[in-house]
Amino acid sequence: MWSLGLAKSGLDGFGCISDIFSLYMASLSAQADYAAFEERRKRTVYLDNLSPQVTEPVVRTALNQFGNVKSVQFIPNYIEPRNIPQCALVEMENTRQAEAVLSEISQFPFMISGMPRPVRARPAQVGMFGDKPNIPGRTIRCCWLDENNPNFKIAQKTKALIWKNAAESAFLQKQVLQEEEKLARQQDETLKANYKKFELIDSITLNDKTGPADKLAKHYDLKIAHD
Repeated sequence: MWSLGLAKSGLDGFGCISDIFSLYMASLSAQADYAAFEERRKRTVYLDNLSPQVTEPVVRTALNQFGNVKSVQFIPNYIEPRNIPQCALVEMENTRQAEAVLSEISQFPFMISGMPRPVRARPAQVGMFGDKPNIPGRTIRCCWLDENNPNFKIAQKTKALIWKNAAESAFLQKQVLQEEEKLARQQDETLKANYKKFELIDSITLNDKTGPADKLAKHYDLKIAHD
């Protein structure tokens, strides 16, 4: 009995050591995965205010001038599934290229696919990634709360605050869309007015030397160079 108990105790101890070793290796793997994710985040740029018509090839063509675009991931909008500006995570080849994109777009207006407003860019944050790994050593647990639980009221207030923020976001989005439509109309009118001006200038200085400018030059004995 004693020898059998000793053998059983030895097996239990070996199993415990094996479990500890497995947890240790899992922890090392989680830390390595999170470190690799952080490196990817640092070379990723968050683009906002993109036209709904923008596709991955369009983004690649626009940003390839700053370096090599490795991946483009559009972030779906589950709150407002309408024809609204979209956003995307663009991973560059290295952090230097990502910084070049941020610097250029922040200093100069950068239009992609004819959006009324220039796109906006900022460094990507951890919460923007849907495939982000768990933080090593952190465990998230969910449970149902009874009405007698002290945290029940806190959960109710949090739920109400979320609904309030969603309503405020929808209202602001509506205002932004109205401003975008107004700005698009203004830009269209400005474009048409400038086009008419160029047409008028072109009609005055015709290449066949029969325009009003040529007639005036002939009357006052002046020479006009037609380029």
